[in-house]
Amino acid sequence: MVASSGQVVGSWRAAVLRVEGNLAWYRRYWKSNLYSSGLQPLLFLVAMGLGFGSQVKAGPATGGLPYLQYIAPALLVSAAMQNSVGESTYPVLSGFKWQKDYLAVTATPVTPGQLLGGHFLWVGLRLLVSSSVYALIALAFGAWLNAGALAVVVVGVFTGIACAAPVTAFAATTFDEGVRFNALFRFVVIPMSLFAGTFFPIEQIPLALRWLAWISPLWHGNQLARGVTLGGVAPLALVGHAAYLAALLGTGAFFARKYFYARLVV
Repeated sequence: MVASSGQVVGSWRAAVLRVEGNLAWYRRYWKSNLYSSGLQPLLFLVAMGLGFGSQVKAGPATGGLPYLQYIAPALLVSAAMQNSVGESTYPVLSGFKWQKDYLAVTATPVTPGQLLGGHFLWVGLRLLVSSSVYALIALAFGAWLNAGALAVVVVGVFTGIACAAPVTAFAATTFDEGVRFNALFRFVVIPMSLFAGTFFPIEQIPLALRWLAWISPLWHGNQLARGVTLGGVAPLALVGHAAYLAALLGTGAFFARKYFYARLVV
């Protein structure tokens, strides 16, 4: 938090100050986030890639690759999506309603828009660290074919931020105790994790329901991740997947900024 000086704080400086505040908190409580941030996707990789994957023969469904290498990129992106949604629901609502630190921050020269930028920067930093740790440990399991694993980390962060933006806007319009976040996780996040091409190609889904996967940001992230590591995705298709996520990010950030100002400017 910045002491009031009567001067406007630069956007990047204000965002970094917010990240510093979150980092000071995180240093005390990082152990409580260790499972969701790093261990969960690795346990999925071991269970599904090595355990269940040992029973899956390489074939057309896996692009002729071992199942471990097929799901490794998608598990990174899926974990990034879940972590970003988690960081953009209850923590955002708490900033408005419970801890009310958003009110304290915007009582200084930091604007609601700068506060929002700091939130996205913090989420991106969290995703970068957790995705990098996952990528390094997955390397020991032989999950990567090439240096495309570095690009997968970028794809994971990009997909996570794209999902965080509309969820942040959703949280900024929440005034109850966060009950509707339960519906978000139950009917959007979990089905998206299971049926957006993370564990099997969406061609296995009945055509009448396949559109649900097509509109899922996770499917676009999965396609990007596999495209940069495993290949098999046309360059024009990769551009289309990236454009979809960019549009989601831009739209979500626009509404999040609108609702932050509506709620924090008296």
